[in-house]
Amino acid sequence: MPEVVIVGAGPVGLFVGLLLLQRGHHVRILERRRTRSTRSRAIGVHPPALVHLARAGVADELIDAGVRIREGIAYSQRRDVARLSFSGDANFPFILAVPQPVTEDTLERAVLRLDPSAIIRGADVKEIDDGDAGPVRVLAATESGELDLLAHVVIAADGAHSRLRQSLLPDLPARTYPDSYIMGDYSDHTGHGSSAVLYLEPPGIVESFPLPHGVRRWVVRLGAPDPGSTAAQLADLIADRTGEHVDPASNTMLSAFDVQARLAKRMVHGRMVLLGDAAHEISPIGGQGMNLGWLDAAALAPLMGALLTGDTVQARLDEFEKRRRRAALRASRQAGINMALGRPLPAKAMTARNALFAAALAVPPVATLVERRFTMR
Repeated sequence: MPEVVIVGAGPVGLFVGLLLLQRGHHVRILERRRTRSTRSRAIGVHPPALVHLARAGVADELIDAGVRIREGIAYSQRRDVARLSFSGDANFPFILAVPQPVTEDTLERAVLRLDPSAIIRGADVKEIDDGDAGPVRVLAATESGELDLLAHVVIAADGAHSRLRQSLLPDLPARTYPDSYIMGDYSDHTGHGSSAVLYLEPPGIVESFPLPHGVRRWVVRLGAPDPGSTAAQLADLIADRTGEHVDPASNTMLSAFDVQARLAKRMVHGRMVLLGDAAHEISPIGGQGMNLGWLDAAALAPLMGALLTGDTVQARLDEFEKRRRRAALRASRQAGINMALGRPLPAKAMTARNALFAAALAVPPVATLVERRFTMR
């Protein structure tokens, strides 16, 4: 019988599985998808997460595969507004940009080196029964029939649409925002190198991030949900707002998304634990969600031994929830600020706002505070 069943083999599920395996726990990770997704959504890895990834022995491989973003640049109406260094962390003076499939592949290989049987793909969890006593029962449908597992603890790391969270907290409200986005990856001919660029434009923000192999991701705020734009239409939108021209034929990813947020008051429900987006879904603008889940995992892993042996850990679990909820609230507020910064403004108001923004960043203590917020330090 596995000690821990983890639902979801995304970045958070794989990382908490790796941490628990390194501590000697018997783990099974159940993933509904039969193969890993090749779509790259989450790309930013922040310094606090890199600290824990380094302790787990996977940071160097990710850093070698990614791009170190050491600076953010803001433009508006073809003019340089401000620059912000991301060098505040002594060990990791950058934000790492690495495609999500590369991150998942790195974590999965680390997991399988410790236990080749740890990940079970094509396992669609249908029911979890905590019961009154004894182990938690997990029932999943697979190609070969029903999978019936018993575990001491179940961790839900199955994302914003977590079925376990929905069963535990069916009435958890979602907060919606008046923000919609479309993003795409194109060959990079901007000359911005490894810098992140924000185009603060009157019709709405355009964000631009470097990726490995000469690729750049573009994220454009829309006034309404995207109706199904093509790579060429997104390229035209980028050119209209920023003056930058991207080649539609070089597009390798195109995705649209709206924004909502959910925050569970409790992450621990008996012998079931919610991590990452399953516990606190926040806006992806700012790239903090995946990192938040990794930091959840790093905080939970040291408690698991006592939790599995039945030791009294309630006070430590309460502190865990308190700290992680506070971190989620902080990240959610920062994401809200990021979205507000990118909303449309009349040109004159935009110019005045940008001048205040630039003046504030020229003050070193303010720049340090902003850098800490953007890098999750």
